[in-house]
Amino acid sequence: MKALVIAPQPFFTPRGTPFSVYYRTMVTAEQGVKIDLLTYGEGQDVNIPGVRIIRGPRFAFLGHVKTGPSILKLFLDIFIIFKTIGLLITNRYDFVHAHEEAVFFCRYLQPVFRFKLVYDMHSSLPQQLTNFDFTSSSFLINLFKTMEDSCLHKADAVITICPALAEYVDGLISDKEKHQLIENSIFDPVVLADQEGAPEKKEPISNDIELPQADTPLIVYAGTLEHYQGIDIMLEGFAAALKKNNKLRMIIAGGSVEQVEYYRTMAENLGIEEACKLVGRVPQHQAKWLMDKATVLASPRIEGDNTPLKVYELLASGKPMFATNIYSHTQVLSDDVAFLVEPTAEGMAEGMLESTKGDTEVELRVKNAQKLYDDKYSRKVYVSKIRKLLDRLECVG
Repeated sequence: MKALVIAPQPFFTPRGTPFSVYYRTMVTAEQGVKIDLLTYGEGQDVNIPGVRIIRGPRFAFLGHVKTGPSILKLFLDIFIIFKTIGLLITNRYDFVHAHEEAVFFCRYLQPVFRFKLVYDMHSSLPQQLTNFDFTSSSFLINLFKTMEDSCLHKADAVITICPALAEYVDGLISDKEKHQLIENSIFDPVVLADQEGAPEKKEPISNDIELPQADTPLIVYAGTLEHYQGIDIMLEGFAAALKKNNKLRMIIAGGSVEQVEYYRTMAENLGIEEACKLVGRVPQHQAKWLMDKATVLASPRIEGDNTPLKVYELLASGKPMFATNIYSHTQVLSDDVAFLVEPTAEGMAEGMLESTKGDTEVELRVKNAQKLYDDKYSRKVYVSKIRKLLDRLECVG
């Protein structure tokens, strides 16, 4: 089989959707599918056997593509549309795997070029318009809703990434057999093109970063620093927890330069700058190294319905975790596997103190978390779902 994957994101950058695109594409290629991956000009090249990356123009002077809908994305999508048409004219694809808004134009190209269409639905696009404050226009929101519903019905297969989104889709489509819930639950090392064949590094992030002594409780957060991640509340919670246990330490990895400076200033204002270090954005292998050194891992998100990618890695990590008690987390996590806390500074502080005790209750939750991951979210389970999807595409007439 041959496929065209369309990813209207800066691929590859270390954030949610590009990670999802990487693993979907990698595992699909492992099943023998030859893939052309069309994406934005921005992003690092990766090496995936059997995959050819094709890029739109970069337009670096317009800045970076941010998370969520934007005028810049709409502009770049125009070039993706023309590239898509060119590729469809010059190639014969068995199916097109359209991520996010790419499905909007693929839905209308499908009857012309007669390919099977996979809609990879990372979120509800009309909901994104309001979640990211892109527009409050009821006309635009309803238009996107109508287009999204049409694509769901027209697609030969639909992929969702979390139970909340899966329930939403099942409530809209009649042919539920074409819908597959495939969580973003694997985390193989991302192989960048300029690192092909290089051994994975194990050294610390920087000589300037000193980890606390082995017996010192270390809380680690690795991820983006967008507002919805709850970093400000986590810092306030850490300040409160530090008053009850002054041995606690925290390292936060991720974020843009501006975001890191903002939260460093906040840490200074809270008087926790010596105990809490923000190290900025780091490569995947270094984030894993930090997580391996942690006593406790954190997922402090305060908004959203989609399950964060990091949750699955936290389940498999062998480390205790605390996470906010919001639906984004609870559709996967429970008190059996994590310390669920209210999305407040007081709740965060309680989670930090409870999860760093190191008692039998902590150990039990860690074991339960690893079993849950092995049973429902492991690489073996992920691959089986991709194979089921490909089997369906071969059967669709």
